[in-house]
Amino acid sequence: MAECDPGSLAAWIAGEDDMQRDIKAGIDGAIGGAAGTVLMSLVMLGAKKAGLMGQLPPKRITEAALEATGEAQVSTETVDALTVIAHFGYGIGAGTLFGVAVRRVRPSLDRGFLGALYGTLIWFVSYKGWVPALGIMPPPERDRPYRPESMLVAHWVYGWTLGKVLAWRSSHARRWLRG
Repeated sequence: MAECDPGSLAAWIAGEDDMQRDIKAGIDGAIGGAAGTVLMSLVMLGAKKAGLMGQLPPKRITEAALEATGEAQVSTETVDALTVIAHFGYGIGAGTLFGVAVRRVRPSLDRGFLGALYGTLIWFVSYKGWVPALGIMPPPERDRPYRPESMLVAHWVYGWTLGKVLAWRSSHARRWLRG
């Protein structure tokens, strides 16, 4: 007999359909993504303060986006605000995707570990992929010393936090549904 996921059973009893469960998983992932982005940002700021970063990548990416749209002449405060908004938007969006993917695939790995793997994937696709392809930053092997490693650790922190928040919210919701 196949094992039944208590979360799915509780959702079925509550009358939820797949779309509703995806939305809830996406919201949980967004919350985890926001929390992960906060902790990731703290790691990045600490690495910058330690002299390991130079300019933070999210700011470089924001400046490049502004230049591409012809809006390069904006105030420092505006660039800083847009950087925070874009960084959190990216982290929340990636968290949303992770939440839905985990709900649909249901991997048996620890969510923190799975999240750290996801953080590694985001780092790889970004810093070995689209960021250097668009000429925003060099690939890690040509970047300044310690920035790639610092960013990889920051992405691990993001992913681990995302995964653990998702696991906590999932187990908390199951306990609440059981009464």
